[in-house]
Amino acid sequence: MIKRIVSMFTSNSSGVPAPDPEAAVSSGVRAARQPQPQAFDYFVVLDFEATCDKGARIYPQEIIEFPSVLVDGATGDLDPAEFRAYVRPQYHPVLTDFCRDLTGIRQADVDGGVPLAEALRLHAAWLQASAWARSGGCFAVVTWGDWDLRTMLESECCFKGLAKPPCFNHWINLKIPFAAAMGGGRWAALRSAVEAAGLEWEGRPHCGLDDARNTARLLVELMRRGVQLSITTSLKAPSPQVTVTPYGGAAAACYCYCGVASRGGVVAVPGPMQGRRFYGCGHWTPSMGAVCSYFMWAD
Repeated sequence: MIKRIVSMFTSNSSGVPAPDPEAAVSSGVRAARQPQPQAFDYFVVLDFEATCDKGARIYPQEIIEFPSVLVDGATGDLDPAEFRAYVRPQYHPVLTDFCRDLTGIRQADVDGGVPLAEALRLHAAWLQASAWARSGGCFAVVTWGDWDLRTMLESECCFKGLAKPPCFNHWINLKIPFAAAMGGGRWAALRSAVEAAGLEWEGRPHCGLDDARNTARLLVELMRRGVQLSITTSLKAPSPQVTVTPYGGAAAACYCYCGVASRGGVVAVPGPMQGRRFYGCGHWTPSMGAVCSYFMWAD
C-alpha cells in the first residue's frame, strides 16, 4: 500500500515561469511582479477526466483520473509533490477508443486503478502530508469550470453512495475571475485562456494532471496581476449553526464554510451585524453576491 500511495505523488520540477511584463491585458489590469496576498494560504487545483465517447453520452459517467496540484497562496509556488490517482470505472470498465485517444489514459491505467472511494481517501492523505497541513492555514479548491465538482464528483458520489469531503462543496471556478481580469467574455477552452494570458501551454490537453498544472499556472498569473481570489460556487448553504473544521476533521482551528480561517474556536450563527462581532470572511463573488457577509462569528 505504501508503494502505491507514493507512486501517486508525482514531482514537477519545472516550477512556475515568470510572467511576461509586456503581455497585453485587454482589461487594462497591470501585471504585478510578485503574487498579491490572498485570503487563502493554499489553493488545491484539480481537473478530473471521465469516461466518454464521441457523439454519445455514457451513463453513468465515471471519473477515471483524479489529479491535484498545490499552489502556495503567498508565493505562487507550485508544490513539487503532486497527486494523481487513476480510478477504475465500475459501470463501463472498458474505455472507448475515443476516450483513450482524447485523454491519453490507457486501459491498463484504469485496470490498475482504485475505486473512487479509495481515490478520495488517498487524496485526503496527500493533503494531510502536504505543506498546507504543516502550515496550519486554510485552502480553497480551484477548477476550470464547474463541471468537475458541481456535475461529475457530486453525481458520482450520489449514485455510488459515497461520503464526499465537505471541501468539495465550495470552490473557485477560475473562469470567473479570469474573465473579469481579461475584460469579460466567455472562456470555454483552458488552452485558449492560458495563451491569452501570455503563457505557453505545457503538456497534453485533456491529460488531467497537465490540465491541473496549466490551471495552476493560470491561477498564479492572476495572482501576479493583483486579482483577489474568492469562492465563486457552492453546492450547499451553511446550516443554521455550524462549526466548520479543516479538511480531515482536525479541530485545532475553525473555518468559515467557504474555507477562510476564523480567529479562535468559534461557531458560525446567522443574524444581523448590529451589536455583534463579525468574523466571517465577507467574500463577494460575481456568481453568488455576498457569500459570507451575513454570518456572525460568535465567541
